[in-house]
Amino acid sequence: MVAGTIIGASIFVQPSEIARHLDTPGQIMLVWIVCGVLTLFGALVCAELASAFPQTGGVYVFLRDTFSPLAGFLWGWAMFWSMHSGIVAAIAVVFARYFAVFVPIGDPGVRVVAVVAILALSALNYAGLRAGSRVQTALTGAKLAAIAIVVVVGVVASNGSPDVASPGAAARGGASFHDFLLALVAGLFAYGGWHMVTYTAGETRLPARTIPVALVAGVGIVTVSYVALNLVYLRILPLDALRSSTRVAADAADAVLGRGGSAVLAALVMVSSIGGLTGIVLTGPRVYFSMAEDGLAPRWLGYVHPVHQTPSRAIAAQAVWASVLAATGAYRELFTRVIYTEWLFFALMAVGLFVLRRRPDYRPSYRTWGYPVVPLLFIVASLAIVMNQFVSTPGEAAVGLGLVALGAPIYYLRDAYR
Repeated sequence: MVAGTIIGASIFVQPSEIARHLDTPGQIMLVWIVCGVLTLFGALVCAELASAFPQTGGVYVFLRDTFSPLAGFLWGWAMFWSMHSGIVAAIAVVFARYFAVFVPIGDPGVRVVAVVAILALSALNYAGLRAGSRVQTALTGAKLAAIAIVVVVGVVASNGSPDVASPGAAARGGASFHDFLLALVAGLFAYGGWHMVTYTAGETRLPARTIPVALVAGVGIVTVSYVALNLVYLRILPLDALRSSTRVAADAADAVLGRGGSAVLAALVMVSSIGGLTGIVLTGPRVYFSMAEDGLAPRWLGYVHPVHQTPSRAIAAQAVWASVLAATGAYRELFTRVIYTEWLFFALMAVGLFVLRRRPDYRPSYRTWGYPVVPLLFIVASLAIVMNQFVSTPGEAAVGLGLVALGAPIYYLRDAYR
């Protein structure tokens, strides 16, 4: 679930975003490695919290039990209306666009295919956690095998070719720290979703042991995959081509395989997208279910299907809203305005580790390696992402934070819908 959820469509797009901010292949690879390390730091923090609170809901539960029910509610509020449902809609649209490479369907058809993908995967997870996790396991295995093949083919096919991406080939006068930070933000976006495995803790065998191992191993697999893919991109494409590309993986495939390369990569992106989407569709409803059990969401969301033993109504609610966002395109505005606030919650989650360590009754079965340095570095990185958003687009950032804050009065009026 960790590897399958993280590796979606971003790794086939974000390398160009990173390259636009930097000057040399060495700087680019440093960003991908630093992003992997920071993601690992976040996973280590999350692993300790998951071992201490092995309950369905993940970050919602951590914030609720560490700070207050309001903190947990605001996370769930932002998840449903934008962060999580927006990701579901966005990835479904990416899948549909690559489907259109093989079947010309136009923009209306893309939206229809996106909605069908959301509903189909929601129905799969409606039928049971095991069914959804088996499909994701198969798709994750397929996408990791495909990535390995791309890496091997890229290395072999480019053997002996001129080093068009050498560090001195495209230097532009030196990237600033601000440039590096912008590249870091773009890279961390591709690592998103690592925390979602904690949402299913209540349905996981031995969660206090299983989830920490899954987080560390999954992030490690993703980091190796991303570093390997970007080494291939840099080996095949000149830096100028990498910076200007809007479909870097397809351009790299075309350079190696000819005109048929794009079709091969389109198939890979489809598998990767649907695999990531499976995990995201699976995890979100567990948070809404947990909130409903606590009286922080409508009670009907806490319904458990008597046969399938899944939060069936929460799954259906997410499917409907995500489908609306995909069909109307509204996810773009909501998603871009609110997604950065996820990192504000991550910083708060890591701060909670320091709060919990002072409680005499706090006894997690796993403790974060490198404490207190590791969580401190993660807090700094998370806040840097938030501050970067405010500096870059203050108006959009303020609106996004306002959308999240709108949940506060709803929280205090929740008795109206209980």
